[in-house]
This record gives sequence, C-alpha cells and structure tokens, in this order.
Amino acid sequence: MSQPPHPIFRLIEIMARLRAPDGGCPWDREQTFSSIAPYTIEEAYEVADAIERGDRGELKEELGDLLLQVVYHARMAEELGAFDFEAVAAGIADKMVRRHPHVFGDKVVRDAGEQTLAWEAIKAEERAAKRATSPSVSLLDEVPAGLPALTRAVKLSKRAARVGFVWPSAKEVLEKLREEIGELEVEVEAGDLGKVKDELGDVLFVLANLARDLDIDPEAALRGSNEKFIRRFKYIEGKLAAAGSSPEASDLAEMDGLWDEAKRAERT
Repeated sequence: MSQPPHPIFRLIEIMARLRAPDGGCPWDREQTFSSIAPYTIEEAYEVADAIERGDRGELKEELGDLLLQVVYHARMAEELGAFDFEAVAAGIADKMVRRHPHVFGDKVVRDAGEQTLAWEAIKAEERAAKRATSPSVSLLDEVPAGLPALTRAVKLSKRAARVGFVWPSAKEVLEKLREEIGELEVEVEAGDLGKVKDELGDVLFVLANLARDLDIDPEAALRGSNEKFIRRFKYIEGKLAAAGSSPEASDLAEMDGLWDEAKRAERT
C-alpha cells in the first residue's frame, strides 16, 4: 500500500489544483499577489490573536491558514517562472544557518543578549553588501511599506538609531512629544484638517519612538488598551441594562461615572 503524500506536498498539490486553468476554482484562479496580500496580513494577526488568548487549538488552525498563504504566493510565483515553494523553504533555511554561526559553525555566544547583537551585526553585513552593489539603496528601504504604521515607525526609527540619528533618552523623546502635542493643539484650534492630520501623524511617530526607546511593542500596548476599553464599556452596558437602561438612553456623565466605577473594580 502506497504511503499518503507528506502534508506539505499534499497542500502544495491542492493549491496547484485550485489554480489549475482546467477544473480549478474560478475564485482562486483570479487571485494575484496584490489581492491575496490583505488575507496574508489578516491571517498573521489571527495567529497573534490566538497566541494572545492562549488558545493552542485555535493557534494550530491559524498557523495552517497562514501556511496556506505562503503556499498560495509561492504557487503564483511558480506559475510566473519566478520561484516555487521549495526555493522559499531553501532560502529561509540558508538564512537561518547563516545567521546562527554559533549553532551551525564555530562561533560562540554566551547568552540571548549577545546573540541578538550578533544577529543584528550579520543583518547589517547583509544590508551593507546589498548597498555595495546598489549604492542608491537607503538604510530604510528594507522596512516594508505594508507593515502597520506604528510598527513601521518603530522599525524606521530603529534603523536610523543604528547610525546615531536618535534622541539620547526617553526624557528627550517626552519633551519632543510635548512639543508635537502643542503644535497639534494649535492646528486643532485653527481648524485646518489637513494640518491637523499632519501634526497628529507627528505625535504618533514620536510615540512610536518612545515605544522603541522603552522597548515596548506599541501594537501590543494598543491592543491591550483596546481590550481594556472593551472590558470597561461592557461593564457600562451591563450596569445600565441591570437598571433597565442602555447607552443610547444614558448620557456622558452617567457613563463616565460607570467607567470610573469599572476602573475601581479592576483595581480591587
């Protein structure tokens, strides 16, 4: 009896069948890198959400969905004669070996901190080699434009910090934040929405710099605040419902009082 194909090979074959011009799925055949990219990003966030919730069963499923995205992009590239899934896997395997000379070579690192420094040094060498062959390549070019804006801001500021373009400490970043908030207040008062948008972006960029300086992931911090807001607003809804009311029938003063009550309940 023949053995069933390895799950990875089976998945690759399924994707090839879905994309087949004859007998494939019409929706799958119509997709392009651009049309699939939003799904790839969404699946990565769903993986992060499952991790955040500690749901291992959901994590397994979401990792499968994310793997499908990799197979999907590789299949489309293969159809164009660019590369295939095997080349993707070989490329990342080679990179991992190259960036872990202390595991696959004779280098020695004493702890995770030293390894992080070595990893960044190797990446810097790789980037320098690319710039040597393409002098017009910027230090910032490799930061993907498709990243969430806060995450991209942190990565951009990290790259600039490597060459000394950085505020000396969190204190100076906070001073810059106060300056930018002052400029935002001026534009809000003036009522020019274009300038308000510009100044608000500056405030968010400085906040991203502060997060980098404090070694805090701003996306994770904001997700935490989102969950806190949901939790407290649900408390308001519950209290109002128990009193035969609702947010629509309430007012800001009452809901704000319940918000403070929710905060006190969380502290105790």
